[in-house]
Amino acid sequence: MKRQVIFITVFFLFLKVNFAQNIEKKNPKIVLITVDGLRWQELFTGADSLLVSNKEYVKDTMGLKGHFWKESALKRRQALMPFIWKEVVKIGQIHGNRKLGSKVDLTNKMWFSYPGYNEILSGIADDKRIKSNAKMNNPNKTVLELVNVTSNYTGKVAAFGSWDVFPYIINEERSGVLVNAGFELAKGENLTQREQFLNELQPTIPSPWGSVRLDAFTHHYAMEHMKKRHPELIHIAYGETDDFAHDGDYEAYLKSTNTTDNFIKQLWEYTQEDPFYKNNTVFLIATDHGRGTDPLDTWRSHGSEIKGAGGVWFIAFGNRINPLGEVSIKEQLFSNQIAPTILELLDVEGSPQEKYNKPLSLFNN
Repeated sequence: MKRQVIFITVFFLFLKVNFAQNIEKKNPKIVLITVDGLRWQELFTGADSLLVSNKEYVKDTMGLKGHFWKESALKRRQALMPFIWKEVVKIGQIHGNRKLGSKVDLTNKMWFSYPGYNEILSGIADDKRIKSNAKMNNPNKTVLELVNVTSNYTGKVAAFGSWDVFPYIINEERSGVLVNAGFELAKGENLTQREQFLNELQPTIPSPWGSVRLDAFTHHYAMEHMKKRHPELIHIAYGETDDFAHDGDYEAYLKSTNTTDNFIKQLWEYTQEDPFYKNNTVFLIATDHGRGTDPLDTWRSHGSEIKGAGGVWFIAFGNRINPLGEVSIKEQLFSNQIAPTILELLDVEGSPQEKYNKPLSLFNN
């Protein structure tokens, strides 16, 4: 336990904002991105050799291998997520490569979506009350709500998600946070031309799933909101990877991962061009749960009965984040540290870890 606390302390000392003498001390803008159910195995080693050629899960094995198969894991992961492994690795921190001793885990024991998002957003594992994916308003206050209710950030927080349960996870009614999720359209006056187009297009393109829209709509709705409203804290939750994995479609799972990498690149490039975000934006990226470790069986699934599904990952990059690259030291991090990290970066009080997650008080030192 003592070593674990040391590792957590080291991580948050590295993550703490490094103020240069010639840089104004001001709170950064935060872009929190979640990628539903993306395994650490693909993130760190690229296409799985036992899945990429498996005709049970891939229709066009030759085509898929042509896109994503390389002889080394380092080249495979670059082919799958080129922005993360060619650019982010130079300017940020990538945690969770268990082969190198870097571990990121859930503290909830459910190992599926609602409990995972609750943990990321509230800093609390609430297994007694959050034990299904039912559309129940979250009794816990998320970091989005805690930030939104402060005088400095009211109306400057937003969330966009592909899954239609996010309005309940964030408790949109109580929190007052603007949430656009599932198959919702852009609302309000003065919609941009692109928002109007997305509103026309989304109902005409059927999603493979009844509760999850295609990530392209989530992404572009979020981008338009950032351009128009400039939120200071935004959560963008992509969902396709989890659903394609549940479907047993490894080809679509990899292609969606690759597309998400490009979405993240687009967001980063936009924030480096827009004066509101330029040189003062931090990106935090995580997943709500892992998946099974057996490539021929449990990779499609997750949950408490699936070995390894509690293993996740975490990425941080942006202004003043210490560029550690891929972390290879032995460490133990947890998803419930993400919400307190955001509160620390934004200098917002009312942190949930004061009661539930005391080790994170080390970050304040």
